[in-house]
Amino acid sequence: MAKEVLMMVMAGCPHCQRARQMMDELFAAHPEYKQVPLKCVDETVEKEFAASLDYYYVPTFFVAGQKLHEGRPTLEAIERVFQAALMP
Repeated sequence: MAKEVLMMVMAGCPHCQRARQMMDELFAAHPEYKQVPLKCVDETVEKEFAASLDYYYVPTFFVAGQKLHEGRPTLEAIERVFQAALMP
């Protein structure tokens, strides 16, 4: 069973939009990543929840409560997030 990926975003953030595009590329190349539960939270909507987490830049990815990537996304960094979510 895959672990949930928590993705913290902010509406209008170009890096968040680019991360989404990269995720779509990864999902096309690795269909198994689509099976990973993904919770996407806008920090401006869920301010209290966002304040409870240790991060500054968006997008930020957490797996099992551990921050795995923060800030400007790369394809490799996002792939590492989904690989970690699939690890037992």
